[in-house]
Amino acid sequence: MTSDALPRTRLHVDAPLAKGQAVALSEAQAHHLRGVLRLAPGAGLRLFNPRDGEWLARFDALTKAGGTALAERQLRPPEPVSDLWLCFAPVKKDAVDAVVEKGTELGTAVLQPVFTRYTDVQRVNLDRLRAHAVAAAEQCERLDVPELRDPVGLDALLAAWPAGRILLVCAEAGDARPLAEAAAEAAGPAALLVGPEGGFSAAELDALQRHEFVRPVGLGPRILRADTAAIAALAVWQALAGDGRGRPPHRV
Repeated sequence: MTSDALPRTRLHVDAPLAKGQAVALSEAQAHHLRGVLRLAPGAGLRLFNPRDGEWLARFDALTKAGGTALAERQLRPPEPVSDLWLCFAPVKKDAVDAVVEKGTELGTAVLQPVFTRYTDVQRVNLDRLRAHAVAAAEQCERLDVPELRDPVGLDALLAAWPAGRILLVCAEAGDARPLAEAAAEAAGPAALLVGPEGGFSAAELDALQRHEFVRPVGLGPRILRADTAAIAALAVWQALAGDGRGRPPHRV
Protein backbone atom coordinates (compact mmCIF):
# COMPACT_ATOMS: atom_id res chain seq x y z
CA MET A 1 0.00 0.00 0.00
CA THR A 2 1.47 3.37 -1.01
CA SER A 3 1.43 6.44 1.21
CA ASP A 4 -1.18 8.04 -1.07
CA ALA A 5 -3.52 5.12 -0.42
CA LEU A 6 -3.50 5.44 3.36
CA PRO A 7 -6.98 6.09 4.79
CA ARG A 8 -7.74 9.56 6.06
CA THR A 9 -10.00 8.37 8.87
CA ARG A 10 -8.26 8.33 12.27
CA LEU A 11 -9.75 7.08 15.53
CA HIS A 12 -8.34 7.27 19.03
CA VAL A 13 -8.65 4.01 20.97
CA ASP A 14 -7.67 3.01 24.50
CA ALA A 15 -7.17 -0.67 23.61
CA PRO A 16 -3.69 -2.10 22.89
CA LEU A 17 -2.60 -2.02 19.25
CA ALA A 18 -0.55 -4.85 17.75
CA LYS A 19 -0.45 -6.83 14.52
CA GLY A 20 -3.57 -8.97 14.21
CA GLN A 21 -5.12 -7.42 17.34
CA ALA A 22 -8.90 -7.11 17.30
CA VAL A 23 -9.87 -3.67 18.60
CA ALA A 24 -13.34 -2.86 19.89
CA LEU A 25 -14.97 0.28 18.49
CA SER A 26 -17.46 2.26 20.54
CA GLU A 27 -21.05 2.88 19.56
CA ALA A 28 -20.20 6.50 18.70
CA GLN A 29 -17.24 5.44 16.54
CA ALA A 30 -19.32 2.84 14.72
CA HIS A 31 -22.05 5.39 14.08
CA HIS A 32 -19.48 7.84 12.68
CA LEU A 33 -18.01 5.23 10.33
CA ARG A 34 -21.34 3.90 9.15
CA GLY A 35 -23.74 6.84 9.37
CA VAL A 36 -21.46 9.81 8.67
CA LEU A 37 -18.62 8.49 6.51
CA ARG A 38 -20.72 5.75 4.87
CA LEU A 39 -17.86 3.26 5.07
CA ALA A 40 -18.46 -0.44 4.55
CA PRO A 41 -16.79 -3.31 6.44
CA GLY A 42 -13.34 -3.95 5.00
CA ALA A 43 -12.52 -0.27 4.59
CA GLY A 44 -9.26 0.98 6.05
CA LEU A 45 -8.73 3.39 8.90
CA ARG A 46 -5.97 4.50 11.24
CA LEU A 47 -6.08 3.77 14.95
CA PHE A 48 -3.82 5.45 17.49
CA ASN A 49 -2.93 5.84 21.13
CA PRO A 50 0.17 7.23 22.88
CA ARG A 51 1.39 3.79 24.05
CA ASP A 52 1.41 2.00 20.71
CA GLY A 53 1.53 4.78 18.11
CA GLU A 54 -0.56 4.76 14.97
CA TRP A 55 -1.67 1.60 13.15
CA LEU A 56 -3.29 0.80 9.85
CA ALA A 57 -6.45 -1.23 10.50
CA ARG A 58 -9.57 -2.49 8.77
CA PHE A 59 -12.93 -2.75 10.43
CA ASP A 60 -14.67 -6.05 9.88
CA ALA A 61 -17.93 -5.61 11.76
CA LEU A 62 -20.27 -2.77 12.61
CA THR A 63 -23.36 -2.99 14.78
CA LYS A 64 -25.59 -0.48 16.53
CA ALA A 65 -23.69 -1.25 19.73
CA GLY A 66 -20.21 -0.78 18.24
CA GLY A 67 -17.89 -2.83 16.10
CA THR A 68 -14.39 -4.26 15.72
CA ALA A 69 -11.32 -3.48 13.66
CA LEU A 70 -8.20 -5.55 13.00
CA ALA A 71 -4.80 -3.86 13.32
CA GLU A 72 -2.50 -4.69 10.39
CA ARG A 73 0.76 -2.74 10.68
CA GLN A 74 2.29 0.13 12.56
CA LEU A 75 2.47 3.42 10.70
CA ARG A 76 4.10 5.55 13.43
CA PRO A 77 5.83 4.49 16.63
CA PRO A 78 5.04 6.18 19.96
CA GLU A 79 6.46 9.69 20.22
CA PRO A 80 7.38 12.03 23.08
CA VAL A 81 4.41 14.18 24.02
CA SER A 82 4.28 17.85 24.89
CA ASP A 83 4.42 18.76 28.60
CA LEU A 84 2.69 22.14 28.34
CA TRP A 85 -0.34 22.74 30.58
CA LEU A 86 -3.15 25.20 29.91
CA CYS A 87 -5.11 26.44 32.92
CA PHE A 88 -8.12 28.51 31.91
CA ALA A 89 -11.22 30.07 33.40
CA PRO A 90 -14.30 28.51 31.76
CA VAL A 91 -16.16 30.78 29.36
CA LYS A 92 -19.36 30.40 27.36
CA LYS A 93 -20.03 27.21 25.40
CA ASP A 94 -18.69 28.03 21.92
CA ALA A 95 -15.66 29.84 23.31
CA VAL A 96 -14.69 27.08 25.76
CA ASP A 97 -15.17 24.51 23.01
CA ALA A 98 -12.72 26.50 20.89
CA VAL A 99 -10.18 26.67 23.74
CA VAL A 100 -10.25 22.88 24.12
CA GLU A 101 -10.17 22.21 20.38
CA LYS A 102 -7.38 24.67 19.59
CA GLY A 103 -5.51 23.78 22.77
CA THR A 104 -5.45 20.18 21.56
CA GLU A 105 -4.25 21.22 18.11
CA LEU A 106 -1.52 23.36 19.68
CA GLY A 107 -0.13 20.47 21.70
CA THR A 108 -1.26 20.96 25.29
CA ALA A 109 -0.75 17.96 27.55
CA VAL A 110 -3.18 19.06 30.28
CA LEU A 111 -6.32 21.20 30.09
CA GLN A 112 -7.25 22.49 33.55
CA PRO A 113 -10.44 24.54 34.06
CA VAL A 114 -10.06 27.04 36.92
CA PHE A 115 -12.83 28.96 38.69
CA THR A 116 -11.90 32.55 39.55
CA ARG A 117 -13.66 35.54 41.14
CA TYR A 118 -15.09 36.79 37.86
CA THR A 119 -15.72 33.46 36.15
CA ASP A 120 -19.28 33.66 34.80
CA VAL A 121 -19.61 29.97 33.91
CA GLN A 122 -19.94 27.81 37.03
CA ARG A 123 -20.53 24.41 35.40
CA VAL A 124 -18.34 22.60 32.88
CA ASN A 125 -19.57 19.74 30.69
CA LEU A 126 -16.44 17.60 30.79
CA ASP A 127 -17.92 14.85 28.62
CA ARG A 128 -18.61 17.32 25.80
CA LEU A 129 -15.17 18.90 26.12
CA ARG A 130 -13.45 15.50 26.13
CA ALA A 131 -15.29 14.63 22.92
CA HIS A 132 -13.98 17.86 21.36
CA ALA A 133 -10.44 17.04 22.49
CA VAL A 134 -10.61 13.54 20.98
CA ALA A 135 -11.99 14.85 17.68
CA ALA A 136 -9.29 17.50 17.50
CA ALA A 137 -6.55 14.95 18.21
CA GLU A 138 -7.89 12.71 15.46
CA GLN A 139 -7.88 15.61 13.02
CA CYS A 140 -4.48 17.12 13.83
CA GLU A 141 -2.41 13.88 13.69
CA ARG A 142 -1.56 13.77 17.40
CA LEU A 143 -0.92 10.36 18.91
CA ASP A 144 -2.34 11.36 22.29
CA VAL A 145 -5.31 13.24 23.69
CA PRO A 146 -4.74 15.92 26.33
CA GLU A 147 -5.82 15.17 29.87
CA LEU A 148 -8.91 17.20 30.74
CA ARG A 149 -9.00 17.64 34.50
CA ASP A 150 -11.87 18.39 36.84
CA PRO A 151 -12.39 22.12 37.50
CA VAL A 152 -10.78 23.59 40.62
CA GLY A 153 -10.78 26.97 42.32
CA LEU A 154 -7.76 29.22 41.88
CA ASP A 155 -6.75 28.86 45.54
CA ALA A 156 -6.85 25.05 45.28
CA LEU A 157 -4.84 25.14 42.05
CA LEU A 158 -2.09 27.20 43.69
CA ALA A 159 -2.07 25.15 46.90
CA ALA A 160 -1.51 21.90 44.99
CA TRP A 161 0.91 23.27 42.40
CA PRO A 162 3.70 20.78 41.60
CA ALA A 163 7.27 21.69 42.43
CA GLY A 164 9.48 22.56 39.49
CA ARG A 165 6.77 23.79 37.10
CA ILE A 166 6.46 27.52 36.42
CA LEU A 167 3.06 29.15 35.97
CA LEU A 168 2.92 31.96 33.44
CA VAL A 169 -0.09 34.13 34.25
CA CYS A 170 -1.45 36.05 31.28
CA ALA A 171 -2.29 39.35 32.96
CA GLU A 172 -4.30 41.82 30.88
CA ALA A 173 -2.75 44.85 32.62
CA GLY A 174 -0.01 45.84 35.02
CA ASP A 175 3.68 45.06 35.20
CA ALA A 176 4.51 41.93 33.21
CA ARG A 177 7.14 40.71 30.77
CA PRO A 178 6.05 39.97 27.20
CA LEU A 179 5.29 36.28 26.91
CA ALA A 180 7.66 35.99 23.94
CA GLU A 181 10.59 37.10 26.14
CA ALA A 182 9.69 34.67 28.90
CA ALA A 183 9.25 31.82 26.42
CA ALA A 184 12.58 32.50 24.72
CA GLU A 185 14.37 32.14 28.07
CA ALA A 186 12.28 29.28 29.46
CA ALA A 187 13.69 26.02 30.74
CA GLY A 188 11.76 23.18 32.34
CA PRO A 189 8.07 22.35 32.72
CA ALA A 190 5.59 25.18 32.31
CA ALA A 191 1.91 26.05 32.39
CA LEU A 192 -0.12 28.99 31.13
CA LEU A 193 -2.98 30.52 33.11
CA VAL A 194 -5.66 32.58 31.33
CA GLY A 195 -8.37 34.31 33.32
CA PRO A 196 -12.05 35.00 32.58
CA GLU A 197 -13.56 37.75 30.45
CA GLY A 198 -13.57 40.05 33.47
CA GLY A 199 -9.91 39.41 34.24
CA PHE A 200 -8.39 38.52 37.58
CA SER A 201 -9.42 40.42 40.68
CA ALA A 202 -6.88 42.53 42.56
CA ALA A 203 -6.89 40.01 45.40
CA GLU A 204 -6.24 37.16 42.99
CA LEU A 205 -3.33 39.00 41.38
CA ASP A 206 -1.86 39.65 44.83
CA ALA A 207 -2.25 35.97 45.75
CA LEU A 208 -0.62 34.85 42.51
CA GLN A 209 2.36 37.14 42.96
CA ARG A 210 3.09 35.68 46.41
CA HIS A 211 4.13 32.38 44.81
CA GLU A 212 7.69 31.99 43.54
CA PHE A 213 6.61 29.75 40.68
CA VAL A 214 4.33 32.45 39.18
CA ARG A 215 5.55 34.61 36.29
CA PRO A 216 3.22 37.42 35.12
CA VAL A 217 3.36 37.78 31.32
CA GLY A 218 1.66 39.99 28.76
CA LEU A 219 0.23 39.43 25.30
CA GLY A 220 0.52 42.96 23.94
CA PRO A 221 -1.25 46.31 24.22
CA ARG A 222 -4.79 45.13 23.43
CA ILE A 223 -7.28 43.47 25.77
CA LEU A 224 -8.01 40.06 24.26
CA ARG A 225 -11.06 37.90 24.77
CA ALA A 226 -10.32 34.98 27.09
CA ASP A 227 -10.47 32.37 24.31
CA THR A 228 -8.30 34.50 22.01
CA ALA A 229 -5.75 35.00 24.81
CA ALA A 230 -5.51 31.26 25.43
CA ILE A 231 -4.92 30.43 21.78
CA ALA A 232 -2.45 33.30 21.29
CA ALA A 233 -0.47 32.34 24.40
CA LEU A 234 -0.23 28.71 23.31
CA ALA A 235 0.93 29.68 19.82
CA VAL A 236 3.63 32.01 21.16
CA TRP A 237 4.88 29.45 23.66
CA GLN A 238 4.99 26.55 21.22
CA ALA A 239 6.79 28.65 18.59
CA LEU A 240 9.54 29.79 20.97
CA ALA A 241 9.86 27.24 23.77
CA GLY A 242 7.78 24.22 22.79
CA ASP A 243 7.50 21.91 19.82
CA GLY A 244 6.78 24.55 17.18
CA ARG A 245 9.92 23.64 15.25
CA GLY A 246 8.70 20.10 14.67
CA ARG A 247 7.15 18.87 11.45
CA PRO A 248 4.49 16.23 10.78
CA PRO A 249 6.04 12.88 9.80
CA HIS A 250 5.87 11.53 6.27
CA ARG A 251 3.25 8.85 5.94
CA VAL A 252 4.71 5.40 5.37
